[in-house]
Amino acid sequence: MLTPFREILEERRAAGAAVGAFTCYDVTTAIAVVRAAEARGDPVLLLASEGSFRSSWGRLLLPALVAVADEARVPALVQLDHVDDVELIDAALAAGAGAVMADGSKLPTSDNAAFVAGVRARAPEAGVEAELGHIEGGEDVAAAAEAGALTDPDEAARFVAETGCDCLAVSIGNVHGKYARPPELDWDRLRAVDDRVDVPLSLHGASGIPDVDVRRAISLGVCKVNVNTELRERYLAQLEAGLPGARDGLRLLELGAGLVDGVAQAVTAKLSVLAG
Repeated sequence: MLTPFREILEERRAAGAAVGAFTCYDVTTAIAVVRAAEARGDPVLLLASEGSFRSSWGRLLLPALVAVADEARVPALVQLDHVDDVELIDAALAAGAGAVMADGSKLPTSDNAAFVAGVRARAPEAGVEAELGHIEGGEDVAAAAEAGALTDPDEAARFVAETGCDCLAVSIGNVHGKYARPPELDWDRLRAVDDRVDVPLSLHGASGIPDVDVRRAISLGVCKVNVNTELRERYLAQLEAGLPGARDGLRLLELGAGLVDGVAQAVTAKLSVLAG
C-alpha cells in the first residue's frame, strides 16, 4: 500500500528500527523486495536510480515500480534516488514517486541548502531526503574524510532547519558500492548529528557495512538504510546459476521465479538486520 515517506520513517523510528530502501532496476527485483517485506510484515522503499529514470524505459519503469508498491500488503513507496535535476524530480513525482532524494551534496553547503529548500517548496506533500557531506561512490573509505566531506553536526542542524527536509543522509565514512577495506564509521560524529537534528537519518552504502555496525547506526538515529550492491550481486549470481537449466526448453518463467526467490532471500537477510 502506498504510504507517505514521513509516516514510514516515523513508524520505524518509534520501533527502534530502520526501513530498507532497495534499488530496483526492474520489476522482477521489485517483486522480490515486496515479497520479502510482506513475509516479515515490514515497510519497504523501492528506489529508482537517476540513471534508470533517465533511460529510454524510465518513463515506464517508475510507474511499474509504483504499481508494485501500491499492491504491496505492507506500507511502501517509490523514491527517486540521488538526483540534482529539478525537471527530473518533477517528472518522477508526476509519475507517482512518493519521495525524492534531492542530492546537492557536491555543491557548496549554501547552494545545497537552497536546492533542497527549492525542492521542498515545489513538492510540499512529497518526501524529501537530502545529503550533507558527500558520500563517495566505489572509492576508498578514506576518500570522503580526506576531502573534508564528512557531515558536520552543527552544520547539519542549520541545514535541516533551512531546508525542511524529512530525512538527512549522513557521511560518516560510508561509501557507495564496494569497500576497498572494511569501513571505520565515525560513531561520535553520527551521535552528534543525531543529537542536533530532529529528522530521521539515512545510511547509504550499507551493502559493505557489517551487520553489527548497521544495528549500531540504527541505535544512533538511522531510520533508513539504502541497499543496492548486495541485490545486484545476488541477482547476477542467481541468473548465472539458473540460466543453463532455463535454456533447455526456454523456461523463462522458471528463471524469473528463481530470480525472485534469490533476491528475496537477500532482502530478507537485510530486513532482519534493520529490525534493530
